Amino acid sequence: MNNRFTRRQSLKLLGASVAASLLPSLPLFGQSMAALSAGEHSQNTSSDGLYQKRYGKSDKTLPVIGMGTWRTFNVGRDPQLLNARMEVVRAFFQLGGGLIDSSPMYGSAPDVMGYALQQLGIPSRLFSAEKVWSPAGGSTREQVDDLQSRWKVPQFDLVQVHNLTDWREHLAELRDMKAEGKIGYIGITTSHGRRHREIEQIMAAGDIDFVQLTYNITQRRAESRLLPLAEEQGIAVIANRPYNGGSLIKALKRRGETLPEWAQAECGCTTWADFLLKYIVSHPGITCVIPATTQLEHLQENMRAGHHPMPSASNRQRMVRYIESL
Repeated sequence: MNNRFTRRQSLKLLGASVAASLLPSLPLFGQSMAALSAGEHSQNTSSDGLYQKRYGKSDKTLPVIGMGTWRTFNVGRDPQLLNARMEVVRAFFQLGGGLIDSSPMYGSAPDVMGYALQQLGIPSRLFSAEKVWSPAGGSTREQVDDLQSRWKVPQFDLVQVHNLTDWREHLAELRDMKAEGKIGYIGITTSHGRRHREIEQIMAAGDIDFVQLTYNITQRRAESRLLPLAEEQGIAVIANRPYNGGSLIKALKRRGETLPEWAQAECGCTTWADFLLKYIVSHPGITCVIPATTQLEHLQENMRAGHHPMPSASNRQRMVRYIESL
């Protein structure tokens, strides 16, 4: 009981300190690396101080730190675990979060999210991102309807085709559903650097709003073609696997590596989460990143990474060199 109270106190204090800060924002989606290097920051933060970026061709914005649910929210019906995940969702919104990503491939994650939203109420800042996946069974529309009932939301902000499974059929149906006003935006996903050529062809057609892909400090393949193409086409980009499934940050902690002084002084990094997430969201082609966690302490670290200051282009190069030197 005392431990739970302490956590809530810390969240309240963190939220208060963040809200009191007047912080400049990251460059808006589509701004060039030259502008980033020159330090041209737009004033675009939420009331919680989290950086926001425009997504796609709209004037709407999303906080740069979102939340994934892969593995972490697949907890079945265990009451204790359900309530623990609800507290993670509560803290996410208290600290300024917006986009939450899930999939029918993630087991009970959509149901657990539905439980949390039912208990907490659906906040206006929620940007719900789901996926359709052929092995899940049912048509595209049937899957979306089923997932909406599991999330307990009237409509999804974004529906993506998971790992390009039957993407032609799914995208055709999703386009119709978007035109009918039944979903907000449509997209495709990939991970682990797979099928980039196919992703590029779909993006070049220009009729999707979002693409989700793996991008982190050790997996930067998307920088060569996909991120520039996304900027050209006005496609928002969600970065997954920011910690390489957890292995990257665990390896740094296990080695006992300490943050370099310049990362603290110039980029405001106080944890490895800061270092790794700030690297991702400071790229102008990335709209947001979706780290997943089960722990309130780790969630707080993730959310702090969305605050000023952010790495410049030269800082980003230095960060890569540092990691590659270890």
